[in-house]
Amino acid sequence: MRVLGVDPGLTRCGIGVVEGVAGRPLTMLGVGVVRTAADADLSHRLLGVEQGIEQWLDEHRPEFVAVERVFSQHNVRTVMGTAQASAVAMLCAARRGIPVALHTPSEVKAAVTGSGRADKAQVGAMVTRLLRLSAPPRPADAADALALAICHIWRAPAQNRLQQAVALHTAHATKGRTA
Repeated sequence: MRVLGVDPGLTRCGIGVVEGVAGRPLTMLGVGVVRTAADADLSHRLLGVEQGIEQWLDEHRPEFVAVERVFSQHNVRTVMGTAQASAVAMLCAARRGIPVALHTPSEVKAAVTGSGRADKAQVGAMVTRLLRLSAPPRPADAADALALAICHIWRAPAQNRLQQAVALHTAHATKGRTA
């Protein structure tokens, strides 16, 4: 499974591509950051994020895109920019028919470190270990993007089984009502 992880942001949008399956060693295929100028017009910043993500999609051809789920923050301006960059990532994936998964920051931290309250240094250290890198990816947005991809690879099989079970249950329940 090849996953493009996206840690959304307008100034720095972390991007990381990881390949592998749960229970086996994972491989990092690429990591970086799409940057836009803080003083640029919002529409041009969003266009820059879109162009950067499209380049990563063209180059790495992921099967899934994992995006950090935007959560409420105290700074409304920050959360708005994060949400806008997140929407751009989802749009780019949807345009290509690539499934998108949203993961909360605590879900990603728990998957990668074992604690949903881990700090950025702990996430970076575990990403480095799990992907057998010589040093943590910098900036932290890049490490976070890789952590999102790892989280998705590890959690997708269980999520897919759950979705299939719910669909089967719903189909049986609907069939029982129409009979």
